[in-house]
Amino acid sequence: MRDDIIQATNLLALGELAVYPTDTVYGLGADAIASDAVERVYELKGRSCDRPLSMAIPDVDAALEHVVPTEREEAFLREFLPGPVTVVLERESHVPNALTAGRDRVGIRIPDHDVALELLEEFAPVTATSANPSGEPNASHPDELDPAIREGVGAVVDAGNTPGGESTVVDPGSDVIHRRGKRADEVARWLDEH
Repeated sequence: MRDDIIQATNLLALGELAVYPTDTVYGLGADAIASDAVERVYELKGRSCDRPLSMAIPDVDAALEHVVPTEREEAFLREFLPGPVTVVLERESHVPNALTAGRDRVGIRIPDHDVALELLEEFAPVTATSANPSGEPNASHPDELDPAIREGVGAVVDAGNTPGGESTVVDPGSDVIHRRGKRADEVARWLDEH
């Protein structure tokens, strides 16, 4: 596993794409700060460039290098991450338009998965989007990867089965849950109580 992680992070540093496990499904990673690498993710997935991607980070302190949260938003980050929740926050200026589809906010994801976190400790931020063609089923195991995805990446970090499901996507600044996934009820309750 360690060799797979090293290979993946070396390729990510060179602008290549890699598939990695998360606490939901397998993700498609690229250097989230390099516009050309991000654009390759859109191309490989066949995803519209007006639909933003999120970034995966190893911990909240690392996330604070890329976003400008309010005190309440930071409290939310520390409550729910790591975990299957994507938190939408104001981005720093170095976060590329390609990642956010020109929006001023970006999704932050810290997967609660040992292998993902080990990869992210070596190289971050990486794009956080499912490793599947847009509109097709997610992959919970490398054997389920679409052949086009497998051929389009430089490395696949195989950690066996992942739990499946989707992260909840939430903007705690506007109290909006964009997508209900894992822990959605807890997220809604926290927003109500804070």
